[in-house]
Amino acid sequence: MTDSPGLAAISATASLTESTYEALKTAIFRNQLTPGTPLSVPELARQLEVSRTPVREAVQRLIYEGLAVHAPHRGAQVSQVDLDDLRELYVVREVLEGLAARLATERLDGAGLTALRDTVAEHERALTAGADQATHIELDVRFHRLVREVAGSPHLNAALEPIAGRSHIALHSLWRNADAPRLALDEHTEVVAAMATGDPELAEAAARRHISRLRIRLSQAKFRDETTADAPRRRKPLLTGADASTATGDPAPEGAGSPG
Repeated sequence: MTDSPGLAAISATASLTESTYEALKTAIFRNQLTPGTPLSVPELARQLEVSRTPVREAVQRLIYEGLAVHAPHRGAQVSQVDLDDLRELYVVREVLEGLAARLATERLDGAGLTALRDTVAEHERALTAGADQATHIELDVRFHRLVREVAGSPHLNAALEPIAGRSHIALHSLWRNADAPRLALDEHTEVVAAMATGDPELAEAAARRHISRLRIRLSQAKFRDETTADAPRRRKPLLTGADASTATGDPAPEGAGSPG
């Protein structure tokens, strides 16, 4: 494994395992540890200047959250998601994120609603300030994780956490449009507004609509990349017709991959 410069420094105030996990997760979201990179415990321990135990525990947590996988005969490595996998992930994620919003709405109190609104407001400030891609992805992950926390279902969280983790990794290679953060943030705002009404069905519909639109934008972005790189070989888009038109509300959508 080659050196990965810029790994976040380990905090002396937090637990060593938690700090190690945050450092590795940040490196993944900032694309410093790219998909397919081996997660060698001895090498990471050397780079982070910690013992192997917190690194080993942090890597196991990354595997649980879908950010890493254990490859036979090769050990742990950062997850890789191809287009077919991504499409299937988002089909399943749409249902589960909708359920999470429904359950969260049923349990939502003032503190939970404030936390959701604060997260959306922080993302708005980051967007206004011209934050980088990794910051948008980190805030996006925080929003969806908060919805799951409010939902309070360990079984749902166990099913959705690795799917959400793997889908976020793919954003580095599929995110191409400068409007992507705005599209995602506006949809997050719609989800919170629906949850605030106290109507679980309305919240579920808003959450499912967000993931469905994201899936279409990601598919369209990848299709444009493929046709640009290999123009003579015509490829059909993954989604056409009515499904594609719902991504942005336009008959010929120009959406692109964005945070989820």
